[in-house]
Amino acid sequence: MASIHEACGVFGYYSKDRDHVSEKIYYGLTSLQHRGQEAAGIAVCDTHAEKENVCFHKDLGLVSEVFDRDKLSSLKGNIGIGHVRYSTTGDCNVENAQPVVFRYLKGTLALVHNGNIVNSDLIKDELYRDGGVFRATSDTEVIACLIAKLRAKTNSVEEAVKLAASRLEGGYALLIMSPRKIVAVRDPWGLKPLCLGKFGDDYVFASEDCALTSIGAEFVRDIKPGEIVSISKNGLSSEMLPRIAKPAHCIFEYIYFARLDSKIDGISIFKSRFEAGKALAKAYPVEADFVTGVPESGITSARGYAFESGIPFEIAFHKNSYIGRSFIKPTQEEREHAVQLKLSVLKDVVCGKRIVLTDDSIVRGTTIKNLITMLKEAGAKEVHVRISSPPFLYPCFYGTDVPDNSQLIANHNSTEEIRKMIGADTLGYMKLEDLEKTVSNLSVCKACFDGKYPTKINRG
Repeated sequence: MASIHEACGVFGYYSKDRDHVSEKIYYGLTSLQHRGQEAAGIAVCDTHAEKENVCFHKDLGLVSEVFDRDKLSSLKGNIGIGHVRYSTTGDCNVENAQPVVFRYLKGTLALVHNGNIVNSDLIKDELYRDGGVFRATSDTEVIACLIAKLRAKTNSVEEAVKLAASRLEGGYALLIMSPRKIVAVRDPWGLKPLCLGKFGDDYVFASEDCALTSIGAEFVRDIKPGEIVSISKNGLSSEMLPRIAKPAHCIFEYIYFARLDSKIDGISIFKSRFEAGKALAKAYPVEADFVTGVPESGITSARGYAFESGIPFEIAFHKNSYIGRSFIKPTQEEREHAVQLKLSVLKDVVCGKRIVLTDDSIVRGTTIKNLITMLKEAGAKEVHVRISSPPFLYPCFYGTDVPDNSQLIANHNSTEEIRKMIGADTLGYMKLEDLEKTVSNLSVCKACFDGKYPTKINRG
């Protein structure tokens, strides 16, 4: 339950016949709600209409708050894209909610985006110098403007998307809807997840395959890093961007972001977190009465630790499921108060016990410190903390939105100093050399731990 900002979630649906895909998109987005809780939006189009008729609705709030039956009924179309947002660039306001719908000389485009473009300011400056009114306030609007500009000079949306993608540095999963087709593209490093599914003769795109399951769709495959997939009345087509690097899938999808029942690039999220717990038990054995995890992302690693160590697993916290995630609160004081509202200690379980407590990460250290205090106030004799990621030493530029160095507790404190600061009896982080083993040696980006960024980073 670290103070880490979410990734966003994207969902797309293409049907030749269904005239209300907005309902399918609604359910898909609901299953991706864990990826973003600030805003939600849907754009749809009827490909059979004589005139362009892209219509959309977006607003701040959860999917169930933004859409009701009347709003969904008004979104008539057989193709559509949707988005749930946590802001990594741009302010939290309805103007920055997605989809971005962009009308230009050759028509209309709608676009949704998960990720972060590290060279967006350079692209924005170039677009401005080329003339015309330009007021993009987010990475997504920069991408939309770039595609629209290139579309005016090309013969197809796919060609414009390919040229635009070749200019982008960073992590992105994009869905672009024109009045006749949906185009999906994943960054060449595979930093952001994106998969393809089918529902009968309909095609579906989603950030995670759990969203496919929610509408009864069948998983087909993950979109390859650097792949552009287009779906139109002519069916599905695919082409690849020039391969410029080996994949660098975001390790935090497996540690924290993704839903437990998802698979990303062939790796089970559940298995990855369970293996992380086993690795922690091997690296940091300790005598204890039981193992527990911080709900929700620490629970599976706790079970893995218990399995490997032979120490029993117990539930030590009651979670209030009606409180939003603590990191979306605007101030540290509100975040700390939200932790106390969200979790309470089961005193009868912890009193007099030596406890191993697992969590996914430590960013600032305040959340885990509060939980240790709560456990000890409830009578716990010892609290041994095990973290299923290495220490955060560097910021992330690709959409994870890890804070800058000054806010990373491990950047300027040793493990022993952090242990004292949070009040743990012992503290063990995942070893860097064990990290890729938890994802079956998948090629991953772990720049927030080792500073080795897969793309060019302007540190100025």
